[in-house]
Amino acid sequence: MLPAIMFLSLAPWLVLGVPPMWTQPEQVHLSYVGVPGSMVVTWTTLNKTESRVEYGFFGGRLFDMSAKGDATLFVDSGEEKRQMFIHRVTLTELKPAAAYVYHCGSDDGWSDVFSFTALNDSLSFSPRFALYGDLGNENPQSLARLQKETQLGMYDAILHIGDFAYDMDEDNARIGDEFMRQIESIAAYVPYMTCPGNHEAAYNFSNYRNRFSMPGQTESLWYSWNLGSAHIVSFSTEVYFYLEYGMDLLFKQYEWLKADLEKANKPENRARRPWIITMGHRPMYCSDDDQDDCTKFDSWVRLGRKDIKPPAPGLEELFYRYGVDVELWAHEHTYERLWPVYGDKVRNGSAEQPYVNPKAPVHIISGSAGCRERTDRFNPNPKEWSAFRSTDYGYSRMQVVNSTHLYMEQVSDDQHGKVIDSIWVVKEKHGFSAWL
Repeated sequence: MLPAIMFLSLAPWLVLGVPPMWTQPEQVHLSYVGVPGSMVVTWTTLNKTESRVEYGFFGGRLFDMSAKGDATLFVDSGEEKRQMFIHRVTLTELKPAAAYVYHCGSDDGWSDVFSFTALNDSLSFSPRFALYGDLGNENPQSLARLQKETQLGMYDAILHIGDFAYDMDEDNARIGDEFMRQIESIAAYVPYMTCPGNHEAAYNFSNYRNRFSMPGQTESLWYSWNLGSAHIVSFSTEVYFYLEYGMDLLFKQYEWLKADLEKANKPENRARRPWIITMGHRPMYCSDDDQDDCTKFDSWVRLGRKDIKPPAPGLEELFYRYGVDVELWAHEHTYERLWPVYGDKVRNGSAEQPYVNPKAPVHIISGSAGCRERTDRFNPNPKEWSAFRSTDYGYSRMQVVNSTHLYMEQVSDDQHGKVIDSIWVVKEKHGFSAWL
């Protein structure tokens, strides 16, 4: 009897002595790579395994289709140099607007079963988005509501406008792991489209660049994609602030933006997708009282950097010249809607209908999803371009209804999902000529 008792008392130590096999998929998320009929499935394992997705039509035979991809070793730069494998599989030839079920992994371990709807590639499609920035692992106040609404089928895509987890690199990237697990109940069901923020800057944005799978070949730093009647451009405001990671990135991004917007403005392209929508983390304008870049007249994002050689151009004039319709921002832990603005001046369509045929881009700041830094305070004396402000936790919704109408609203999580602000942007004409 004694030997058995001794064995049982040693059992916990014996279990701890066996190295775990970390082949179970986790942190599953979807993204759209800009090719009609495609979807990328990304996930993480801590040991190397095969990268497979098995999928099928919703209501049909489960897993009768299969696709393979690759795994990339990501070594975090923290003290422990933790290793993980990021798996990517691209599904192709998906039927537009069809519902699919899938799981991912390998014979060493499979994920839960998830579902998604392939994006509709019709120009008449009216896509619905949830958009926000600054969502953290701690105090993610809007997360539960977003999880439920996503699973109710309210959104076709999510736009996360920078600042994830707070911060993904912390605790040797375990905070990043936990955050990716938290958003799995959103991101495994709809494309989760991103741009980098300042809280991703550690180790040259390595956690951000490795964990997400956006279109193009820029490690998700800048890219564009099309959905319905919209051309959506994502970019990094951080190239203006982290010059130590390469000043050339600032100029490369600017030239890419110019080329992308020029292409989008070709008459045949603008006719097909008249709405141009940008998303970047740090705003050009804001009325918070924290002395951030957007509180200054000579904002680097807006007007560029004259303190470096060669001087770097800002983005306001570029976006105005190419007729960007709506500019989405975060960073400020508040919600703020601006009147149409250019050159620090209000350019409403009319006094009665400011967003009907506006004479400048419409700026929306949505950075109050919830994080450990809480919400910000506003300057009590905002400039005339500030139209509506709220310090409630929450997020925004947007629907590109058709070629002339776009709807936006702000949801307050503090007020149990109440819509506290909404606008219709109506444009009979798009492009630079619309401002004249």
